[in-house]
Order: sequence, then structure tokens, then C-alpha cells
Amino acid sequence: MRALQLIEDRKLETVDLPPPPPPGIGEATVSIKAVALNHIDVWGWRGMAFAKRKMPLVIGAEASGVIDAIGHGVSGLVPGQLVSIYGARTCGLCRPCREGRDNLCEHVSGVHGFHLDGFAQERVNLPARLLVPAPPGVTAIGAAVAPVTFGTVEHMLFDNARLEPGETILIHAGGSGIGSAAIQLAKKIGCTVITTVGSDAKIEPAKALGADHVINYREDRFEGVVRKLTKKSGVDVVFEHVGADTWAGSMLSLKRGGRLVTCGSTSGVSTQMNLMMLFQQQLKLLGSFGCRMENMADAMQKMAANLVQPVIDTEVGFDDIDKALARMEGRDVFGKIILRMD
Repeated sequence: MRALQLIEDRKLETVDLPPPPPPGIGEATVSIKAVALNHIDVWGWRGMAFAKRKMPLVIGAEASGVIDAIGHGVSGLVPGQLVSIYGARTCGLCRPCREGRDNLCEHVSGVHGFHLDGFAQERVNLPARLLVPAPPGVTAIGAAVAPVTFGTVEHMLFDNARLEPGETILIHAGGSGIGSAAIQLAKKIGCTVITTVGSDAKIEPAKALGADHVINYREDRFEGVVRKLTKKSGVDVVFEHVGADTWAGSMLSLKRGGRLVTCGSTSGVSTQMNLMMLFQQQLKLLGSFGCRMENMADAMQKMAANLVQPVIDTEVGFDDIDKALARMEGRDVFGKIILRMD
């Protein structure tokens, strides 16, 4: 069985692994169809001093597949069904899990593709409770980007930031996977969308997704442009996932009482913050990590209704994975890179 393993930093190999055994109680065997690449794959590929992992490790944290077989006690799934895969191995038993707050599981055993073997392999056995059926009209690629991409954005915008129609939002890195999803989701509910991109070539694609104003952050200080666009009042919400490089400017871009929701720190995990601004302006800082499985289902329903669609930069095979990760590291992408498994 073909799989893509990280052997050491910046070294990936295509290997032959034994196929999974028949599914056990409560399990399903899934034939993987598409893997969506994320910055967690980039971090793992280039190595991280703050995280120890066992290698070799099969990569891939976000994927879709088709049910091959189901084990005893599984209901609601049938062979041949397309599913989106929740990437964290939650317990399913603790109070947050029972209440549908999956990303707050008290006994999570790891994230696939990071702590545990990921989904860049032809078949895998998984707990059936981690599989979210895709509705008719959703493709394998659409289901593949539901967990880490659209699910994360749904959780950030609607569960945490409580984004409302008519509000103004600043979305960082509009050319990224989650940035391109956030633009669509915010615009569809009637928000004014301001976004940042890293090159002029990304301006028109961002506008085509629904962005009202696009700022090339390499040419202009985005916080100054935001203050000008909002007549110095600031935005209601900042969608932050860049981290140290944009944090101060994001704070300055908020209106009094505004909300900053963050899920990432690709430019650095530590920064300084003006605490006086925080309490005098009564700003709200909201951390967001992963999503609930319900967010994945909601995202796919919107795809099925053609309200939003994944933005795909390119599709690659196993032989081109290093080039794909290098492009992501250099931020030379617009949307998602998909690893096709068939």
C-alpha cells in the first residue's frame, strides 16, 4: 500500500506499507481520495524545535475518502460513501465530545499527520465517529478541505467571533487556503470584506472571491489603509492567522469593542501587545483551534448549495510534494494545494 512518509526534516519518501486489517468494532476502512496540504504539513516538513515527533511519519492532516468497509456497530455509513475526515483523534467520551465540542476534547491522543500517522496513504482504519458524510454535490476535493480549511473558518467566524451581517472584517492573507474561504463565507452573509495579500498578482483573484478592498501588505501598511477605509473607526472583526508580523497592526485596525479571532502564527508564536489599548478600547481577543465536526458538515452544506467553493491552486502527485511544500513555505500560492491519491 503506497504512502508518503516524512523520514527526517525536508526528506519525504514514497513507501510501501501493509494494508490495514479488517475494520474493528466502531471502525471503518477508508480509501483516501484527496489530501489538502496545510501549514501544519509545512511545519512538519521543515522541522520544529518546539515539537518532538516520532519518525517516520505519514503526512497529511486534512483529507477525504470513500468508505471501503465498516466494522460491527457502525451505523449511518455505507461502503462507497464519500466522507470528510476529522483530523484529531478525540476520545468521544468526555463531556466536550459528548456535547459536540470536539476540538475541546479532554483526552485527545494527537493530530493525524503531526503526532499520529496522517492520511497520505491509500487506505486507513478510523473510528467511524470521526467521519462526516459529504452531501450530494460535494466532490472529494470539497470534502478534503472541510476539516482544517472551511471547518476552521466556520468555527472562527461564527462560533467564536460571532460575525454578523453588515459588519466589516479584515481578513489576513486572502490568498491562503483559510483566507480564501473566509472571504467567501463573510461576503455571503453580507459583510464588508477587507483583505491583505502579498503580491499584486493576488489582488484580482481576491476581489473575484468577494473582497471589497484588497491591500498588498508588501507595498502599504495595512493598518493605515484600514483606518482610512473605515474613516478612522476601524473594523468590527480581524481574522488573524499570521501572528507576530501582523499582530500590532491587527490591534490598531480594530474599532472600539472590536473582536480579534486568531487560529495561527505562521510568522512567529510570540509578540508584544499594548495592554492599555486592549482595556481602554475594550477589545476582545479570541483564540480558536480546529473546529467541531458540525462546522465541517455546515461547510459542506454550503458547498452543496454552491454558496462557497474551495479555491484550488494546483493538484499534485507524490512526486511533486516537495515542490508543493516549498511553494507553500514561500507563500507562492493562491488557495489550496491538493495531493491526489488516485
